[in-house]
Amino acid sequence: MTALERLIPANASYLAGFHGRFPDRPVRPRLQLAVVSCMDSRLALFGALGLEIGDAHLIRTAGAIVTPEVLRSLAISQRKLATREIAIIGHTDCGMLNFDDEAFRSELETESGQRPDWDVPGFARVEDSVAESVERVRSCGWLPSRDSVAGFVFDVRTGEVRAVD
Repeated sequence: MTALERLIPANASYLAGFHGRFPDRPVRPRLQLAVVSCMDSRLALFGALGLEIGDAHLIRTAGAIVTPEVLRSLAISQRKLATREIAIIGHTDCGMLNFDDEAFRSELETESGQRPDWDVPGFARVEDSVAESVERVRSCGWLPSRDSVAGFVFDVRTGEVRAVD
């Protein structure tokens, strides 16, 4: 069975224990928190951060890099769904570490005949990338709440989350 073929049977198992489990889940996150993190499947953010379903928006993107698309999602999160705080969470052993953007876009162009109009910036230090993303959020005029933004690094080996200055 492929991963896609497993989704519906897995949902049936989930539904068996779902009834009444999350009554009256609000559309707006209870903690007024948005979390921007990497798409890496090793990040167990709900458990690591003590979050429950309905507590926060989770926005996942390669490298936890704040791109225009992430800013769009954060603008909707704040302006329409009342979030007020933002956590940016990078992680150790990230695939974007020393990523070669130019080579990747050239590869895509060679294979498809189309050059992407987006870039895929990598980074040399996750802490620096997180700090840059925090600054990108803090300087975005679309976001009414920019004072409460913090950066963190998730250690994929230990599960520890530490603050980035």
